[in-house]
Amino acid sequence: MNAQVAYDHEAELTTVLERCNAAARDYNIPSKSELPEGYIGTLGHFPVYFPEEIVHAAKLLPVNILGGGNKLELKYADARMGSFICSICRSTTELGLNGTLGDMAGFVTHPICDAAKHLAGIWARNLPDQLSQILYLPQNVNSPGAARYIASEYQRLRGEIEKKIGHTIGDEAIRNSIQIYNVNRRLLRELYRIRRDEPWKVSCTEAYLLMRARTRIPCEEHNALLSRALDAIRHRSLPAQDKPRIVFVGGFCEQPPIEMLEAMDDNCYIVDDDLLVGLRWFTEDVPETGDPIWALAESYIVRSEASPVQHDENKPKEGYLLDMVKNAKADGAILTAAKFCEPGLDEQIAWSKHFDAENIPYLVLEFEEKMTSFEQMAMQVETFAESLLFAIA
Repeated sequence: MNAQVAYDHEAELTTVLERCNAAARDYNIPSKSELPEGYIGTLGHFPVYFPEEIVHAAKLLPVNILGGGNKLELKYADARMGSFICSICRSTTELGLNGTLGDMAGFVTHPICDAAKHLAGIWARNLPDQLSQILYLPQNVNSPGAARYIASEYQRLRGEIEKKIGHTIGDEAIRNSIQIYNVNRRLLRELYRIRRDEPWKVSCTEAYLLMRARTRIPCEEHNALLSRALDAIRHRSLPAQDKPRIVFVGGFCEQPPIEMLEAMDDNCYIVDDDLLVGLRWFTEDVPETGDPIWALAESYIVRSEASPVQHDENKPKEGYLLDMVKNAKADGAILTAAKFCEPGLDEQIAWSKHFDAENIPYLVLEFEEKMTSFEQMAMQVETFAESLLFAIA
């Protein structure tokens, strides 16, 4: 009789991470013949937050468009926008113009900044066969009519998608999608809980790859991958290292290169962050009964994370970052902003002043997705980490 082979959790995690890494680094959009069973097309959307449940219920695969990375050569985008525009807007435009995103049913952007808002106009002129929309989410969510306004915008978007695909999107289908995405939100919350409580078990880079895979694969598949990964991570027996605990912010829209995250992992435990915050926008489950559009709209206000792209008097920019630091028991913070990102740079100034007043150590960095050299940044992070270790020794 053959001896029972012990289950190798590390090998299982490696397999999941390889699948997620491949999805995270793939900037192509699946053609109709490559789509998973049950999906009829794809619909792209720009960060930060987008109600993917509506698109999912339409049997379209929601694809988060996060630019083109540091290996994309810009040939067309520079003729349509200035060099002072952030990298993600320029490379997203390039992907649209060079045909990479040509198979999408449509593209939805947001007025999170002037550059992002104007992507819709470029898209409509150059890709007229695609649905091109701006989803106007309120920057000031404290208005008494904010939830009603969001619900009307979601209904408008729902109607535009219905016209594009040729069939209605039923409430029951949206409720079913909400249930699937609620599972995903619970799994991501658990992943971040482990990051805070036992950061030696999963690095920032590993967690980011696990999360970013959802930008290219169905939520159902992502749920299965996260469940497998979390089981393997819980069984890890890696030793804790002498590293400072750090909160990282500034990755709410344009994403930092993976090499930058790896440089931070070498020297710090990143115990919380705002990377891909749109995928974790809701801090609680969205109600699964009643009007699903209202449930999503209300949740955007009362069950949501704070973000530099909106104003919420209940979540002041200085307060929510200080809460992140305290809740994660962090020793300091890395305050980043994408190059030419106006919301990010504005926030960085406010955060720096507040941390100076609170005597919280921090490091200011700037990044762009097209970065290829990380030696100087790695040295800055290493020096910052060593200064924190000396301070808390």
